[in-house]
Amino acid sequence: MTEPQAALLLRRQLAELNKNPVEGFSAGLIDDNDLYRWEVLIIGPPDTCYEGGVFKAHLTFPKDYPLRPPKMTFITDIWHPNVDKNGAVCISILHEPGEDKYGYEKPEERWLPIHTVETIMISVISMLADPNGDSPANVDAAKEWREDRHGEFKRKVARCVRKSQETAFE
Repeated sequence: MTEPQAALLLRRQLAELNKNPVEGFSAGLIDDNDLYRWEVLIIGPPDTCYEGGVFKAHLTFPKDYPLRPPKMTFITDIWHPNVDKNGAVCISILHEPGEDKYGYEKPEERWLPIHTVETIMISVISMLADPNGDSPANVDAAKEWREDRHGEFKRKVARCVRKSQETAFE
């Protein structure tokens, strides 16, 4: 029996990331026998309030990847407008392909089969540096980011960064 297309593609992407690491994150399998579940470590982007953080997240790929997007969930606590309280990442390129029933996103901003783990991670790092307060997954974080970015929001993020450093390699 041949390996499913999704597994072949994921194996190739993992090999490529191992051969040519991308600055800002590293990726690997949670379990060597499961190509559909990855763990990523994201380094908080420089010159942001996340700088110095080491944030662990899981990517879970559907069996029909790349036709559908993976789900991404932060395992490390993170205070961010586009990450819900359970750690789920909410950004356009991880939304199912096609029309947005709310008319907020254009189809080309949503998932496209050309996306790879690398393009997802670059988008997530960009999201950390520049949150989208207009489409929050965490309304409280978005409100603080808009109204008290250098006060309460920054303090909560600093706590997450410290905690991420303490638990990064557990």
